[in-house]
Amino acid sequence: MSDLETFRMETREWLEANCPASMRTPVTSFEDIYTGGRKPEVAIPEQPLWCERMAERGWTVPHWPKEYGGGGLAGDELKVLREEMARIGARRPLDSFGISMLGPALLKFGSEEQKLEHLPPICRGEIRWCQGYSEPGAGSDLASLQTRAEDQGDHYIINGQKVWTSYADKADWIFCLVRTDNTGSKHEGISFVLFDMDQPGVSTRPIRLISGSSPFCETFFDDARAEKRNLVGEEGQGWTIAKYLLTHEREMISAFGTASGKSLGNVALEQFGADTQGRLDNGMLRADIARYELDTLAFGATMARVGDEVKAGHGLGPASSIFKFYGTELNKRRNELHLAVGGEQALGWSGDDYKNGAVVRGFLRSKGNSIEGGTSEVQLNIVAKRVLGLPDA
Repeated sequence: MSDLETFRMETREWLEANCPASMRTPVTSFEDIYTGGRKPEVAIPEQPLWCERMAERGWTVPHWPKEYGGGGLAGDELKVLREEMARIGARRPLDSFGISMLGPALLKFGSEEQKLEHLPPICRGEIRWCQGYSEPGAGSDLASLQTRAEDQGDHYIINGQKVWTSYADKADWIFCLVRTDNTGSKHEGISFVLFDMDQPGVSTRPIRLISGSSPFCETFFDDARAEKRNLVGEEGQGWTIAKYLLTHEREMISAFGTASGKSLGNVALEQFGADTQGRLDNGMLRADIARYELDTLAFGATMARVGDEVKAGHGLGPASSIFKFYGTELNKRRNELHLAVGGEQALGWSGDDYKNGAVVRGFLRSKGNSIEGGTSEVQLNIVAKRVLGLPDA
């Protein structure tokens, strides 16, 4: 038996013995995802236990180095772990911006002290992070940000405002872009700092969306404090770090394009029934669903291939813009098809009969995916210039 076969057998046995039955069910909504933190939101009682068990093995972030709380798995071992989790329908034990965005940036740009201080708590789900990038006057033109950090020797004093700060009202710490220098170009005066949200100088105000949820916030800094030791990289290096982190954010958002839970085809069969050949008894809808599912399979295969290339040492770079654009378009198509399948029943806004409006709320929320993390128009510009090498207009 090869080492990899042995690893598969041991992984299968461990998962069977340690993954609770409730953690072998599909995630149904954003609220159903476990994000950890000082005051974790628990939708299912076994979520913290599943996270704790996986964290003990380093499998909340299995590809990170062991010294920082990860599992230290090689690429083929990581693939085996994911296959074995998929075999039993096991949920990811932990999802967070610390894992998907800040962690990769710290691994590349952080000091050893910063890695040892911040990465293990991320892996254990002890600290929940939010992202302080966009401002009221600095969205797509992020480099125009005005939140400033005044040097006070061993710390900075932060003043300014951020907007569209996802889950800022629930976060413990923030990774934040601030202006430390106004004398050079607008890109050169930006720095990347980390600081605790639980302090008198930080306040948040949720923004209510058309879907009825409030995942985004306005965030205000009034003489907030950030320790100098939590400056990542050097002063003025923030734009470089921000661009690198954005490639990981876009990769994370693009994952919304991959299907999860019951397939659209099965949902449609339950609604419309089958014809004499056992096919969905609605030819046009059947063709739309088939086209969507084929595109989703192709997208998933492409993401897996590029993921293997990244693990082999090839950077993701501007290709993340391709994934972000296409993944969010797929997500919108899926939600539009759910509306088509559900018909008038899918338009219900509240009540148990309409699953509290899950279908129509999901449709409305999917529109935001093509805006957050960089609009689709911006992504297409990046693809045109940096991937295809097209000249400026």
